[in-house]
Amino acid sequence: MQYTHLGRSGLKVSRLCLGTMNFGPQTEEADAHAIMDSALESGINFFDTANVYGGTGHRGWTEEIIGRWFAQGGERRERTVLATKLYGTMTDRPNESKLSALNIRRALDASLKRLQTDYIDVYQFHHIDRDTPWDEIWQAIEVAVQQGKILYSGSSNFAGWHIAQAQEAARRRNYTGLVSEQSIYNLFRREVELEVIPSAQQYGLGLIPWSPLQGGLLGGVLKKQEQGVRQGVRRAEGRALETLKKHQDQIQQYEDFADDLGHAPGDVALSWLLHQPAVTAPIVGPRTQEQLDAAVRALDVTLDADALKRLDDIFPGHRPAPEDYAW
Repeated sequence: MQYTHLGRSGLKVSRLCLGTMNFGPQTEEADAHAIMDSALESGINFFDTANVYGGTGHRGWTEEIIGRWFAQGGERRERTVLATKLYGTMTDRPNESKLSALNIRRALDASLKRLQTDYIDVYQFHHIDRDTPWDEIWQAIEVAVQQGKILYSGSSNFAGWHIAQAQEAARRRNYTGLVSEQSIYNLFRREVELEVIPSAQQYGLGLIPWSPLQGGLLGGVLKKQEQGVRQGVRRAEGRALETLKKHQDQIQQYEDFADDLGHAPGDVALSWLLHQPAVTAPIVGPRTQEQLDAAVRALDVTLDADALKRLDDIFPGHRPAPEDYAW
């Protein structure tokens, strides 16, 4: 396993991050525990979750599953860099969402209880809160740091100017601010190259891409259809299906190129992210042990300059703004 610092922090994390969103709704608890054990054995020490994971009928379910895994001992907690998130609505009460000081305090304590731990390594804002001033947010976070309940702060789904706003507010308070940003980023979805990535690099944030395979579309979906392999829900309906129909020729080019390279399409997609200088660790969200094994395999894939250029030809990206669209 390869390790790197999370942004400008001194925290070392694995180059793959284990996403746990499927644990509970898609993956039974025993299987989830086995996947987490296997992840640690493979050297993955960076786990990501959120307080809302588990579904509308059981928010917090995923954190509970992780908490029961920690409770088994064996230094599972000590070996894990744990990241969770808050923002989403947990109940219908008016202060059970977003980033008010009250919700930060309550949501953090609730996550700690579900996770059966006394601290969170990276506490992330799941979305920008346009209604709460940054001074209020940072004061609440500073209190939590002083109490020993969190160590670092991160963002998710922020625009580039949101990162700048957060960091400048933190700077005025002589506080570290954010050390990471979690955004959708893959060969298909490269909008963050316009402003989010330049902002993250300027302020020293590590990028943690979610949906690295674009819901499975970069995982060899056409080949699997030809082989008659049953597709997952996200690949069979909704926006993923619409994207597949619209970009089938493009996806076919990509899968053919992966064949030329001698690698599985999913391995190439993950490897491409690992070759991007701003990326700390793509988040892989396996439902099964086999999917975790495939993700780890991508660490051994090396893409040379010609391969990277060919991928850019198939999936054109962006230059930083404003040069992408102006002089």
